[in-house]
Amino acid sequence: MEADRTQDGQEPMEDIQLPRDVLLSVICRAAAGPRAACVAATVSPAFRAAADSDTVWSRFLPAELAPLVIPTPPPRSKKELFLRLSGAHALLEGGLMSAWLDRETGAMCYMIAARAMGIIWGDTPDYWRWIPREDSR
Repeated sequence: MEADRTQDGQEPMEDIQLPRDVLLSVICRAAAGPRAACVAATVSPAFRAAADSDTVWSRFLPAELAPLVIPTPPPRSKKELFLRLSGAHALLEGGLMSAWLDRETGAMCYMIAARAMGIIWGDTPDYWRWIPREDSR
C-alpha cells in the first residue's frame, strides 16, 4: 500500500465520475474568469472537457460582440474565439479602429486612431500638427 501514496503521504484520489452537466454547473459558478476555467481544466480529463465547452467560454465573451470583430477563418469553438480575440487586435473601420478582448476580464477594448477622432481645430496648423511616423499605421 505504501506505493499507492502520493509524495506528501496522502492517499491518491480516484477519478470521480460526475455527469457533464454537474461539472458544467460547478465550473460556470466557480470560474470567475478565463484563468479560473483554464485552472479547472487541469483537474482531470472530465473537468477539461467541461471547462473547454462553449457553455463555459460563452460566459467570457461580451454580449455585444460585433460580427465585424469575429476573425476569419471562423473559430471552431468559443474558447478559440476568446483566445484569438485576446491575442490579436481585429482591425475595424478601414484600420482606423481596432478591438480586442482583455485576457483577464473578457472586456471589449478599443483603440481609435487619432485621425478618426474629432479633434477641435485638428486641421488648424496654429493649434495642431500631424507628424507622420514611418512606424505608425
